[in-house]
Amino acid sequence: MNKQDTLKKIGDFIRNSATIKILSIGLLVIVLLIPTLMISSLMRERESRRDSVVQEINQKWGNSQTITGPFFTVPFKYFYKDENNELKFNINYLHILPEKIDISGEIDPEIRYRSIYEAVLYNTQININGNFKIPVLSQSHIDPENVLWEKAIFSIGITDMRGIRENIIINFNGENYKASPGLKTMDIASSGIQCVIPLSPTKNSNAFSLGLNLNGSEQIHFIPVGETTRVNLISTWSSPSFNGSFLPSVREITDKGFSADWNILHLNRNFPQFWEGNYYKVNESSFGLKLLITADIYQKSIRISKYALMFIVFTFSAFFFSEIINKKRVHPIQYILIGLAIILFYVLLLSISEHLNFDYAYILSAVAITAIITCYSKGILKSNYFTLTVCGILIILYAYLYIVLQLEDYALIMGSIGLFVVLTTVMYITREIDWYSLDRDQPQ
Repeated sequence: MNKQDTLKKIGDFIRNSATIKILSIGLLVIVLLIPTLMISSLMRERESRRDSVVQEINQKWGNSQTITGPFFTVPFKYFYKDENNELKFNINYLHILPEKIDISGEIDPEIRYRSIYEAVLYNTQININGNFKIPVLSQSHIDPENVLWEKAIFSIGITDMRGIRENIIINFNGENYKASPGLKTMDIASSGIQCVIPLSPTKNSNAFSLGLNLNGSEQIHFIPVGETTRVNLISTWSSPSFNGSFLPSVREITDKGFSADWNILHLNRNFPQFWEGNYYKVNESSFGLKLLITADIYQKSIRISKYALMFIVFTFSAFFFSEIINKKRVHPIQYILIGLAIILFYVLLLSISEHLNFDYAYILSAVAITAIITCYSKGILKSNYFTLTVCGILIILYAYLYIVLQLEDYALIMGSIGLFVVLTTVMYITREIDWYSLDRDQPQ
């Protein structure tokens, strides 16, 4: 046997070997991961673009709001001796939280659009009332005689001051006070409003009430500063997400909106009713809600793109078994074209869903890709039976993926069951194939 015949036999073996074919298909799958990763990157880029546009809208209207307070910041003299043994003092600040606080409000949401992007904004009318009780300072190292009660500062933390729509009038013990911007210290909150309201250390009960008219976006949170804190919110938004350190004790969500009630005790959080300076961080106890847009096309698209590898493997497997059963060869370039068509589904889905309902975009994209791969399989394999088989496989895969997308909490078990069914089917179909004989057979 000459060298030419030997090379010819080696070439025929490489072309016709089932083992080599499987290895080459595996290599093609790995190569197709590159455009798959590029598409995932495109999805995240579009999501980032959406977030930047939404953030720009929010900044002009009012960002997410966190309301802290009200609370009193009271200056007091702290005496000490310097290096010359002379008695001097610094001004420190005592923070006093209310004994009881009741918050009730209505959130009026709206959606603003810029180009193809949408942002959830809201205006909220909040009424706050409660009572302050002067603490017994004998429990601390502060001398009551050094406390400057006449310079006590009534304060409320508001994260985004641009959202304030009306002047804030504070009614305290029957008298009205007009609030000014800025806080005396940032020990409890970083921004907000304040008003000097003298306190009497002998008056045990100090009632207050005020109203807030605030603009914000997406989220609203509260800090439970009261010894008892009660919050009641209602809105016409039908898809709230309650988050933070505390969930509502009572809530009701319907298609027409929601209502929620929180009831929080001072024992539920990790800071006392009064302290000096910035020793405690109260933000860790915040609670509230987020106004969700349920049809987040970018999160759904990114989730779906994780199944691209499964689609490529299953479709390639169908064509490979067609080669084995029908003795008709499929060229690696044809495998690549089929794989690119599968990947194109995710680009179509993303681009169409930015303009249409996500479900409609999914159906249009799935139908388009199923049609093109089905017609292509008819052209290269000339088999009506296999063409219908490929069409059926793609329909089942896209229907299965849509179901998994809807059942987010059950995605893992659905995926496990789906893979089990596929593996069982493949094992049943190939149970009588003599894989060793395939390398000896020559396809027609």
